[in-house]
Amino acid sequence: MLRIHFTSQDLARVRVASAPDPLWEIACSLHRLQTSRGRWAYADWYRETRATLAGSPLGVAVRRLLVPVLPRARYMPDFLTPPEAADGLDRGLTAVVDTPPARVALEIRMLDRVTGAPGWAPRLVEREAREELAGLLRAYHEAVIAPHESRIHAMVAAERALRGRDALATGLDGLLACLSPAIRWHPPVLHVDYVEDRDLHLAGRGLRLVPSYFCWQSPVSLADETLGPLLVYPVQGDRRAVPGRPPDASLVALLGRTRAAALRSLALGATTSELARFLGVSVPTATHHTTVLRDAGLVVSRRHHNTVLHTLTPLGAALLRPRA
Repeated sequence: MLRIHFTSQDLARVRVASAPDPLWEIACSLHRLQTSRGRWAYADWYRETRATLAGSPLGVAVRRLLVPVLPRARYMPDFLTPPEAADGLDRGLTAVVDTPPARVALEIRMLDRVTGAPGWAPRLVEREAREELAGLLRAYHEAVIAPHESRIHAMVAAERALRGRDALATGLDGLLACLSPAIRWHPPVLHVDYVEDRDLHLAGRGLRLVPSYFCWQSPVSLADETLGPLLVYPVQGDRRAVPGRPPDASLVALLGRTRAAALRSLALGATTSELARFLGVSVPTATHHTTVLRDAGLVVSRRHHNTVLHTLTPLGAALLRPRA
């Protein structure tokens, strides 16, 4: 059990990641390859990934290099999931390479004590070795994560929208109480089903919540309590690929296929860039579709800093309701 202790200052500093964290998705997807637990929920991804990696140099490297340093175990090195990855894969990998050698050495020794580190792991104190590892992480991401990014982004966007609605309707108590069946909120302590028993005192630093597509049932946190506190937790919803259900014919006839898909994707709210990723179109094209939907009274748009959030009006929601 992980017990996360909040102060009043921490409650004011709870935030939810705005997009999937690519390095956490890499780590959690590697965990999915190391166990049959929950495999049914990722059956199509697992089958495609096994076919991609089988008999390939990348598959050999994943088995010999990535799995040993990102094990599905009680400990894995924190420097492989830096906070900079919140700004994208490039920033995250740069942070991995730039990790001070002393910290790398400390975390590799911890890995060796807890789960056993591979014989080559101490070489990661050398920048060249970290650059090679970063290149392998990128290759793995391009091969088995990137082909599924649209669905990953859509599910994380939906999760963020749900958590935002929870916070607006019931406050932070409601948000923290509804994160996952593995997480229970008993103010001022968040109780998390965890691989070990420990307490994490936020001490005014707040908590960054990171919804993850590949995290399955058991949330994950950093081992080093001096680092910025975060909790990676599984998104709600079905991860299985299902045959695309064609939109209602009358809705397509009224709006066109792409715009009907846009309306459906805005049911939980989305930014312009999130909508563009979901539809597989450019941001200007997504902007055009939202403009048409807004002019028709189906969508309302609100600007916040550099992003625009689109949500349905009552009329737009009514169009999506099943006909009797």
